[in-house]
Amino acid sequence: MSATTLDAPNARELARFYQDLLGWPVRKDEPDWVEIGPSDGGAGLSFQTEPLFTPPQWPSTRSGQQMMTHLDIEVDELPPAVERAVALGAALADFQPQDDVRVLYDPAGHPFCLFVRTGAGT
Repeated sequence: MSATTLDAPNARELARFYQDLLGWPVRKDEPDWVEIGPSDGGAGLSFQTEPLFTPPQWPSTRSGQQMMTHLDIEVDELPPAVERAVALGAALADFQPQDDVRVLYDPAGHPFCLFVRTGAGT
């Protein structure tokens, strides 16, 4: 697998958010398609413009657009990582299911998680 692709109303704007959040360089930049990834060449993220994009609802409900996937991003310390993500344009979700995880929404409304790895073997 080379990338996970996220739809957004504006691919460039969402790519810029994740580029700033993750510190990854741009691999490809086209009018409605942007790819970013780690410098080591590992799997990255792609973004495509979708004018009809509807943000998923989280937690899910039967009547709303359900989340099909989300990103889990490991961080060293949760509070400063959340603060940084919010400063870049993310929003903290109202519902937080775990103490060592924070659910946020990116600027297009995709839920993503910041977490601190805890315990042996996790």
